[in-house]
Amino acid sequence: MTETPRSRMSNPVKTLPDLGALTGMMFKVIGNGTVPQSTISLVHLRAGQIVANTYLTTMHTDALRAAGETEARITAVSSWADALCFTPAERAALALVEAVLTAPAAGTERVSDEVFAEAAEHYDEKALTTLVLAISQVNFFIPLALIGKPLPGQAASRQWT
Repeated sequence: MTETPRSRMSNPVKTLPDLGALTGMMFKVIGNGTVPQSTISLVHLRAGQIVANTYLTTMHTDALRAAGETEARITAVSSWADALCFTPAERAALALVEAVLTAPAAGTERVSDEVFAEAAEHYDEKALTTLVLAISQVNFFIPLALIGKPLPGQAASRQWT
């Protein structure tokens, strides 16, 4: 008999009901309009790629498609540094998430002054704070995705055990 695939953990919102309010507040704060939602979604997709999590990459790819993002841009996120389809502001955002989630060379800062300066050139203080919190948001969910192993391609609300 074949076992039905399921996540490792139960729905964390059922376990900790306040989590729903917390995540709702995170979405509200980050959705303040200072950073385009497309940029936030590209950053979230890149984070899922960096941590090699199919659930996150599938979820963010699906969200980008639903928002009308082109397949060329979605595909290029994995190699964003030499892709010509991103704006300078999007490149700066992708560089930030890359720096935060990628181990630096020995003796170097994870987020260099150059990476920060490039982001600060494209985003005012409120937008830069929003972008940093968007990176924080995806980092908040990474342990749930890696440890809980929700099933790729299914809404979290329907598929947690």
